Amino acid sequence: MKHSASESKPLSSGLAIYRRLLRYGFPYWRSFCVAVVAMIAYAAITPFFAKLIQPLIDGSFIDNDPTVLRQVSLMLIGLSVLRGIAGFLSEYCSGSVGRRVIADLRRDIFDQLLNLPCSFYDNASGGQLLSKLLYNTEQVSASLQQGIITCIREGFTVIGLMALMVYQNPVLSLVFLVLGPVLGLSVRFVSKRFRRLSMRIQESMGKVSHVTQEVIDAQRIVKVFNGKAYEAAKFATENDRNQKRQMKLIATDALGGGVIHLISVAGVAGILYVVSLDSVRQTITPGSLMAFIAAMAMMLSPIRRLSQVVSVMQRGIAAGDSIFAMLDLPRERDRGRISLKRARGSIEYRHVSLVYDDRHGAAVDDVSLVIPAGKTVALVGQSGSGKTSLVRLLPRLYEATAGEILIDGHDIRELTLESLRRQIAYVGQEVTLFNDTVASNIAYGCLDRVGLDAVREAARAANALDFIETLPQGFDTLVGQQGIVLSGGQRQRIAIARALLKNAPILILDEATSALDAESERYVQQALEVLMQNRTTLVIAHRLSTIQNADQICVMRGGRIIECGTHAQLMAARGGYADLYAMQFGYSSVPEAVAVHAVRR
Repeated sequence: MKHSASESKPLSSGLAIYRRLLRYGFPYWRSFCVAVVAMIAYAAITPFFAKLIQPLIDGSFIDNDPTVLRQVSLMLIGLSVLRGIAGFLSEYCSGSVGRRVIADLRRDIFDQLLNLPCSFYDNASGGQLLSKLLYNTEQVSASLQQGIITCIREGFTVIGLMALMVYQNPVLSLVFLVLGPVLGLSVRFVSKRFRRLSMRIQESMGKVSHVTQEVIDAQRIVKVFNGKAYEAAKFATENDRNQKRQMKLIATDALGGGVIHLISVAGVAGILYVVSLDSVRQTITPGSLMAFIAAMAMMLSPIRRLSQVVSVMQRGIAAGDSIFAMLDLPRERDRGRISLKRARGSIEYRHVSLVYDDRHGAAVDDVSLVIPAGKTVALVGQSGSGKTSLVRLLPRLYEATAGEILIDGHDIRELTLESLRRQIAYVGQEVTLFNDTVASNIAYGCLDRVGLDAVREAARAANALDFIETLPQGFDTLVGQQGIVLSGGQRQRIAIARALLKNAPILILDEATSALDAESERYVQQALEVLMQNRTTLVIAHRLSTIQNADQICVMRGGRIIECGTHAQLMAARGGYADLYAMQFGYSSVPEAVAVHAVRR
């Protein structure tokens, strides 16, 4: 499985990941430095509390000096105020850095999602991607914020208390130092297990998100087909798996913390045993002994917090590993240097092939096709014949495996992606609308360059103005997710208005009317005729009645173009197109279809 490779990574890879995470904090080094100074100050103040016990006991009780009590009480208040200020600064400044790091990480992830090639999304889970953007980044922030605070503040606290213990009694301190290697080995074992479990939890969270997203997107299908029980069972399976993995993490955390605490207490017990020896007690004063024991007792809490932060840091490292694996994926190749302002629209495919997967053969196989500027070419054929794949190559949604495609004589790989895609407008069978206003959906991609008058004119040309003006807020009406408040024909006309407003010289129509009723199709077809004027148009169609006036019709089969011509020429040829025509219009044979067609002409 995917996570097994990550599990086998050495500890050094975790350190490398954490260093890379820390680089996200470098731009905010001022806040980070304030936080570090405050943490060190917080840690440096802590040993003084233990040290004050010695004058408190030796001065007030043994030497019977009441002024010591007054001095110590004032010093306690002063130290508490200073430590409170240091604690606030460390928490606030480190929290500020942590939240900014999250914002930067999410920005980079979102930017990567915008620039990854379409082939990545063919096999990616939307839930997993959302989990990286939302859940994993929070784990990273917690690792940086809590991890750094705890390591620096509690680490320096332990060092300070240890220094005080050595100062008070070097011999007794040796007993505690012997346990250091045992603590280190325990922490190392717990760290590795935490990382393994954290990666599995993040994978599981992605699956929970994926199942949830599918139900949200397909909730009508779920209801109509009574799929609620099935979906509930599927969600319960993933949710239970996530819960069990979380419980393993909790058990590891609790057991690891308990073991480390036990080792620490064993050190305290050993020191107390050594102190019970007469030869040792005679070398120290009661105040010195109490200060030593207080320092030792105060050390247990930061040691426990240091052991607990291991889980937080390992979750952050596992999350960072997952995030960086995606950020390091290759983006769409954009090495073109030519920027076309506006193309004439001539297109040429030269021996173009496309292979999605070697196991399934070529989706497009050695296709050559010339489309003069301003002409309409229709691609027809049965499902899986390669029509959509051939068209996807034009805006470089996929890269051709072989051959080349030219626009106005320029290889499209020599054009910048922005320049290439500026030349192309698209209207498909499944219209994509965003949860925004009607006006914003029509002006999508050029919101900063057009005004409402241009949007209205595009809507008018697309036969959409009448129904838009009847909406509650007109052009300011929110269309809902995927345009849920609109009918299929209305969504399609907004998509056509969007393409009209873009005013690109090349137009791709992918089954733009196949899912509409007769009345909606009439309105949409009229809008399409306006849209196609003076543009080079590639039409993918199953309804042959919609493309009979095309300048050229190309029939595809098995990824190849098997014949091209006008409607009349292809009917006369009695080839693949005539077969499709006879089948679609219910003729018993091709000769019958050709004969009826000849009579109608």
